[in-house]
Amino acid sequence: MTEPSTNSRPDIIRIAHTAFTVTDLAASRDFYVGLLGLNVLHEEPGALYLRGVEDREWTLKLEQAPEAGVRHLAYRVRTDADLDALVALAEREGLPYRWEEDLDRPRLLRMQDPFGVPVAFYRESRTHPWLLQDYHLHRGPGLQRVDHVNVMTPDVGSMMAWYGSQLGFRASELTEDEEGRIWAAWIQRRGGVHDLAMTNGAGPRLHHWAYWMPDAMSIIRACDILAGARQPERIERGPGRHGISNAFFLYVRDPDGHRIELYTSDYITVDPDFETIRWQRDDPRRQTLWGAKTPRSWFEEGSRMEAFGGGWEALTESELKGMPINVI
Repeated sequence: MTEPSTNSRPDIIRIAHTAFTVTDLAASRDFYVGLLGLNVLHEEPGALYLRGVEDREWTLKLEQAPEAGVRHLAYRVRTDADLDALVALAEREGLPYRWEEDLDRPRLLRMQDPFGVPVAFYRESRTHPWLLQDYHLHRGPGLQRVDHVNVMTPDVGSMMAWYGSQLGFRASELTEDEEGRIWAAWIQRRGGVHDLAMTNGAGPRLHHWAYWMPDAMSIIRACDILAGARQPERIERGPGRHGISNAFFLYVRDPDGHRIELYTSDYITVDPDFETIRWQRDDPRRQTLWGAKTPRSWFEEGSRMEAFGGGWEALTESELKGMPINVI
């Protein structure tokens, strides 16, 4: 693989949106809008475009379909030249790509990365006034802004290296075993802990899509709302605090099983001498600094990802087998 020069490497700004297919759009609307309080920015027959109160663009598209899955994960880039650089990268490495469009996004570059993950990149987007200080319009626990995405992949080490060398992502934290094999990694572009995380497992699959919350009490309020709606079973894991990222967290599952993380209280990684934090796989403080043990479903289940030519990307099993010791 030819290493790109720093000047030719595309400038990825941040994770920006995802598109889920759902089998019952009304049930998904009840969950995301009625309970979690995401705001409807656009509505079309068969599709909803949602955002948090700080988001100036839509960050989650829900599309009615016969089967649930993930159409793509999208990143915003700085200039049109960065899109050109991504096209050059795709052609250099033989990655499939095409141009698409969506509401507020007139020019989306859709690709399949070398690990089967459907990704899209765009520069131009119509933005809208935020709702951050329109407190009278806030509903539910107060999801504030898109934060990150986590994908399941059978080769975390190679995926981390490719996103670093070709797209300029930097590693903030990683998990390794006694033999130095990487089981999970957290990489970023915007100076937080991560825009993208990778977790060992059969993949590619979506592990979770995450929204930043204003504080820990807003996450507790999400638990109360789900309990009040007689849907506490939507809570899969948490609340608790991660060792990795230091984040206060909660994981919930939508009506189709897509996993959403509500997340707050991590740290910045902008200094050029920031050193990657390394954790041992079986350190129980890594996943849960405090809180209940992690259920097996959190390690084993994820959402399918769309193949470039349609249908679903085939899953590849990982050679790394086993579970951390603190699992129920």
